[in-house]
Amino acid sequence: MQKLVQVFRDSSKIAWGVVLATIAVLMGSSALLLNAAEARYERDIHRIGFNENWELLDEIRKQAGFMTDSLEEALEASPEPPKNQAYLVVSIEDRRVWYKIGDSTIYTTQVAVGSGKELVREGEKGTWKFETPRGRLVVQAKEEDPMWIPPDWHFVELARKKGLGLVKLTRGQAIPTADGATITVQGNDVVKRSQDGRTTAFDVEEDREIIVGGNVIIPPFGTNQRKYANVLGTHRLLLGDGYALHGTNKPESIGQAVSHGCIRLRNADIEHLFGIVEVGTPVFIY
Repeated sequence: MQKLVQVFRDSSKIAWGVVLATIAVLMGSSALLLNAAEARYERDIHRIGFNENWELLDEIRKQAGFMTDSLEEALEASPEPPKNQAYLVVSIEDRRVWYKIGDSTIYTTQVAVGSGKELVREGEKGTWKFETPRGRLVVQAKEEDPMWIPPDWHFVELARKKGLGLVKLTRGQAIPTADGATITVQGNDVVKRSQDGRTTAFDVEEDREIIVGGNVIIPPFGTNQRKYANVLGTHRLLLGDGYALHGTNKPESIGQAVSHGCIRLRNADIEHLFGIVEVGTPVFIY
């Protein structure tokens, strides 16, 4: 009987030893996987920073919980206009904005709003939808002579309109041209480097982008060729996450549903609002 009990005890010790060894192996594997994942994450973050793709970095930070989506928070706030405070009201259907204090209208004018169209992402799943968001937002900042940093969808639209291909230029990359030169990034400029080493920075603007070998070139974020002057008019009231009330270089578009989500005004109208609307003013869009 004692021998039988001893056998069970020895078997139990062996079984526990196997269990503990298995747990140790699993913990070691998990640690290796975690270290590998952290290394890949760090590498990707460095790559994003090197290419100055701050929009993607903000999206990663938002998903990781390090930053909040200000637009989503604003849209979840109470939709009721204040009774004794200045606020803006935008009607997407009427394509009009009102600046009001209580029930009194101080200023009103026509606007252009989001077209509601969709654009399939180039080489990715999903689409861009160009809608003006509805709900309660807030004027977060004011800018004079704002620069437009065109998102990727601008270059996708342009390429499809012209029946051209699309190449996304990254820092360190060199795109060959038919005359033996290359297109590359030097400092904060996208340049054409000739065979003798001379470089010339591209002078770009809306509808005059870099086209090489039948492809529209998408400049990296942070380069001067990714910054367009005059497109957004003379002034801008920022609402968060890329949305704003701003002027336009296409005044004929006012009164139409043609924008990519922002609210366009004639330059004289946005200049007037810029002078009377304060940061923190609620904006109700319906």
